[in-house]
Amino acid sequence: MDVNNALKLEAVEETVASKGSIYLFFKRLFDIVCSLFAIIILSPLFIVTAILIKLDSNGPVFFIQKRCGKGAKEFNMLKFRSMVCNAEELLDNLKEKNEQTGPAFKIKDDPRITRVGKFIRKTSIDELPQLFNILKGDMSIVGPRPPLPREVKQYGPYEKLRLAVKPGLTCYWQVMGRDSIGFDEWVKLDIKYIQDRNFWLDLKLIFKTFKVFFGDENAA
Repeated sequence: MDVNNALKLEAVEETVASKGSIYLFFKRLFDIVCSLFAIIILSPLFIVTAILIKLDSNGPVFFIQKRCGKGAKEFNMLKFRSMVCNAEELLDNLKEKNEQTGPAFKIKDDPRITRVGKFIRKTSIDELPQLFNILKGDMSIVGPRPPLPREVKQYGPYEKLRLAVKPGLTCYWQVMGRDSIGFDEWVKLDIKYIQDRNFWLDLKLIFKTFKVFFGDENAA
């Protein structure tokens, strides 16, 4: 790790340690109220999506995957299933086609994605079950996106700064280019959020997320 990253590591650790309990209390209260409200309001969409997934392909409605939260603690993250059931098994044959930098994996026109899966991923509907993760306390509405354990194993001290706070449903890179952003810039934006975060910034990012929620050309 170079000197600049070492200084950033120290600065972020100080920022996390100094973050006021008032902000954290209201952030958690906001998460609970908003996630519960959203689950109730969006329940018809949940039902329709579940029916379409079952009609489109064999397999469960939900995809449950181990992700890393605050402090690299693993939890079961929920998503609507957008891929074939053996998607993880097919991953080994696709790794050489990876278009993302760093330990993350992403390719355009992933052959594992189902017909309904293409739509719910493009509109981010597949991410909505994470409202239950937020309600439970594994995630927050705003925060760095939760990485896979196999990705975290490749992290250095600098990249691990992403794990200093609860992961979120949306964050800086979700509203600033999403999959067009490389891994290094992704980490940089997450660390920027951790250092800058406050209640008004959270509201601003939520508002921006609504603006790009449907039909984002960078979604995949």
